[in-house]
Amino acid sequence: MNTQPDQSTISFEIASREEHFEQILNLQNENHYLSISEDQQKDDGFVFATHNLEVLKKMAAGAPQIIALAEGEVIGYNLSMNKSMKNDLPSLIPMFEEFNNWEYKGKPLLDYNFVVGGQVCVQKDYRGRGLIRQLYQHTRDLTSELYDLCVTEISVRNHKSLKAHQRMGFEILGTYNDGIENWNLVIWDWEK
Repeated sequence: MNTQPDQSTISFEIASREEHFEQILNLQNENHYLSISEDQQKDDGFVFATHNLEVLKKMAAGAPQIIALAEGEVIGYNLSMNKSMKNDLPSLIPMFEEFNNWEYKGKPLLDYNFVVGGQVCVQKDYRGRGLIRQLYQHTRDLTSELYDLCVTEISVRNHKSLKAHQRMGFEILGTYNDGIENWNLVIWDWEK
């Protein structure tokens, strides 16, 4: 008997309603590194940053927040933001500051127009179906006229997430430490 959810019932859209944002926060909380064991973190990956409704709405005003829905419920999301949100999430300030220190293809990273990957997550029952790729692809499709790259960070110990991102074409630009965690700064060149 197949107990896996049906892939054909999954749809993608831009988060636009309060219930979307609340469900994103619920899914984030379920997969936050402080909410799951170290074994679960190794097996399933985890998310690090914590958002709130106000910040999510501000992010949505500046860039599309893509959600995957099954039976009307958010089962995955890809958050994105532009560089102007540097100070809105304290845990991400070190990442934004790192952007000053890196070059890509011989040019300062900050000289590029890029969208910042704010966080991607898929509910456990729906993993392994390529939803991360689809979520990012929808973000790319909606923003590629504005941006050349997507840049984000992934905890060095989050091997599951790094592998998923690398399968899509993300490359490690470099590694840094924010005083708490070691991070891979990764980049997806939309021109490739």
